[in-house]
Amino acid sequence: MGDLKKAVFLDRDGTVMDEVGYCSRAEDVRAVPGARDALLALRDAGYLLIVVTNQSGIGHGYFTEAEYLAVNAELERQLTPVQFDAVYFSSETPDAATERRKPGIGMVTEAVERFGIDLARSFFVGDRTGDVECGRRAGTRTILVATGYGADHRVSRPDYVARDIVEAADIILNGEPPGP
Repeated sequence: MGDLKKAVFLDRDGTVMDEVGYCSRAEDVRAVPGARDALLALRDAGYLLIVVTNQSGIGHGYFTEAEYLAVNAELERQLTPVQFDAVYFSSETPDAATERRKPGIGMVTEAVERFGIDLARSFFVGDRTGDVECGRRAGTRTILVATGYGADHRVSRPDYVARDIVEAADIILNGEPPGP
């Protein structure tokens, strides 16, 4: 079992890209400043980069799966040369949620089965309570970023709180930062 991989599970909206609320247009995509270099550093340190995102806008009919994919393509373009190892999304609405929708761990489980991931050596980074809860339930260490909705979700009791994805990567690579 020594060949299990370590991963960073990443929420998308509000974590890797700016939160714009049900983003359906590629022209609205803005990668968080510094995200490219932070993700490259994680990749260089041997972490798989896996996006795990709820996209209930599809289930609500606010945008199509094709529009969601166009948003992802634009984010990946902005982050080039970063490549995600996988991108998982749940289009379920909260009232029709299964274990696949965060805070359920279905998407994480799919990644674990596909890549052979050691969850105890992995992290979940997101800006909402559901991200922290998903990571905790899956057995990863959790980092709440203050970008997106993060400032409103500190009650989720993450293992770490970071200003943004850049500071989250620093925590992962170098340990907990000094106090405030």
